[in-house]
Amino acid sequence: MRPSRVTAFGGGHGLYSSLTALRPHVGDLTAVVVVSDDGGSSGRLRDELHVPPPGDLRMALSALCEETEWGHLWRDILQHRFSTEGALDGHTVGNLLIASLWNRTGDIIEGLDWVARLLRAEGKVLPLAGEALEIRAEVESDGRIRTVVGQVAVATAVGRIERVWLDPPQPRVPTETVSAVTDADAVVLGPGSWYSSVLPHFLIEPVADALVQAGPKSIVTLNIAHEDDETIGMGRADDIAALRTVVPGFVPAIVIVDETHADDDGLLESIEGWGSAPLVRDLRLSGTVDRHDPQALGAAYRDSFHRILGG
Repeated sequence: MRPSRVTAFGGGHGLYSSLTALRPHVGDLTAVVVVSDDGGSSGRLRDELHVPPPGDLRMALSALCEETEWGHLWRDILQHRFSTEGALDGHTVGNLLIASLWNRTGDIIEGLDWVARLLRAEGKVLPLAGEALEIRAEVESDGRIRTVVGQVAVATAVGRIERVWLDPPQPRVPTETVSAVTDADAVVLGPGSWYSSVLPHFLIEPVADALVQAGPKSIVTLNIAHEDDETIGMGRADDIAALRTVVPGFVPAIVIVDETHADDDGLLESIEGWGSAPLVRDLRLSGTVDRHDPQALGAAYRDSFHRILGG
């Protein structure tokens, strides 16, 4: 069964992958994006203009562009990054455009909607919160605990992440963001940087409450990479344990696993013990070590929808 409305949560390249995979199988697609990036162009605009970082929002909008010459042209323009010896160096056109529209409209969602109209986007993009978020984490390394601050620092922290939290802890959440969960036929979380793009959605009370209620219609997509900076020494079973620790009441219907992790010690058992059903597929994009193949991932989502919705 093809779902009418699906909401995908995440940030950066992980959300871009899930949106690309979902588009052929969904009628009405919404992306909810973490607004905690503090690096590069996004971080500079965040600090200078006191706005949410626009980069991951831009990526999500680009993934939803109309599949025409017009849509592809404006997608590529939005993604264009300046390389100069001046102040524009490193900025992307899309980040500047989004920030300009926020300045003009005074409304985050209205500004994003104007960019979506330019792209003739086939879907909607919403921020997780109406203000910039700062991710903080306690990281254990060599028996010592230290606190790291900021998404870039958390994503590149050496050691084992023991705890994550947000500042502010109770940010403004658009009503549209919560409604995107409650009104959806299915909800998709991941792939992406686990502690900086996936878990933050569960650290904001109204969104976490809505996701807990949406558990029976939710799909969690685990990452493919065996090693990345923020999860060195950890496996996919550890990712599930971290999520269950943050929000014990959330139980997704399905957890999508790449076949290279199917034999990971305790992974499938931990999924089934969670009350979820594992869906194991060959999802790796040829020639990469950590990227999902959009067609293979899309097929996994399609089959997951059949299980959740019937038909």
